[in-house]
Amino acid sequence: MYCRAERGPQMGNDPSDDSKRFDPMEPWRGMRDIYMDAWAKTMVDMVNSEAYAQATGAMLDTYLAVSSPFREAIEKAMLKTLEQLAMPTRADVVSIAERMTNIEMRLDDLDAKLDKIQQLIANAKTRPEPAKAPQPARKATKAKSAKRGKK
Repeated sequence: MYCRAERGPQMGNDPSDDSKRFDPMEPWRGMRDIYMDAWAKTMVDMVNSEAYAQATGAMLDTYLAVSSPFREAIEKAMLKTLEQLAMPTRADVVSIAERMTNIEMRLDDLDAKLDKIQQLIANAKTRPEPAKAPQPARKATKAKSAKRGKK
């Protein structure tokens, strides 16, 4: 058995040792970083080219054309399933949303009209009323109307 004192100074444990430890993976990391930077630049140049845009567009068009019948079949099956479960479809929800938006717009219009009417009433109350001219007494008309009520 060896004691610590018998082994001698250990590498890196000595506080007076200011030298950097040797890392055998450091050269590999450097090569990896250079390789990744080269690939990143190459890929950016390739993706920003017109040929890449055309190829991607052609693949997308083909995918959409091929998947369209499947998508339609899935939509039909989903509609039938939702109808059997008595649940609303996407079209039902959209229809209700449109109706609610219409109702909301009408309520906003009514609110604006009521605010305008309220403002007109408030303005009419704040204006002083013109003085009324004295009315002649109508004793004769009161007497005639009293006679009509007795008959």
